[in-house]
Amino acid sequence: MKINSPEKILSQAESICQQRNVRLTPQRLEVLRLMSQHHGAISAYDLLDLLRASEPQAKPPTIYRALDFLLEQGFVHRVESTNSYVVCHHFEEPSHTSAMLICDRCGAVTEQHAEGVEAILKSLAKSTGFALTNSVIEAHGLCLNCVEVEACQHQDECQHDHTVVAKKRGR
Repeated sequence: MKINSPEKILSQAESICQQRNVRLTPQRLEVLRLMSQHHGAISAYDLLDLLRASEPQAKPPTIYRALDFLLEQGFVHRVESTNSYVVCHHFEEPSHTSAMLICDRCGAVTEQHAEGVEAILKSLAKSTGFALTNSVIEAHGLCLNCVEVEACQHQDECQHDHTVVAKKRGR
């Protein structure tokens, strides 16, 4: 998946909001800007801390209202299993199924198109009369860098950070 620059994300969001005749307030735009500069998923409270640099009076409802709008417009995704949010890098395609690949060691979240899975979900929904409106798949494991660190046999002479330990997930 191609990662868009923060400038491109903000520009696309402004354009889409104009087309949809919805209001992208300065506060909503700032939350999206902060998220677009953050690599991976971020919690609402971490976003609040970042927003307070420019808006010291910001409170939790401020962030949650902005996030609700950004979710509604398809500009961000909620990562349910980590209670965090991540920018969608292809929100110009309003109906797509995303697969969130979540690293249990470093917390990185990568969004991928789930085209084959999308067809299966649509078929399952159709067969039961279910009206599918949104689907996000979450998968946990280790990213490429963390696989390398976990496989490292020379901890005393390598450059890896071995202080981070992968979270064990229940099965």
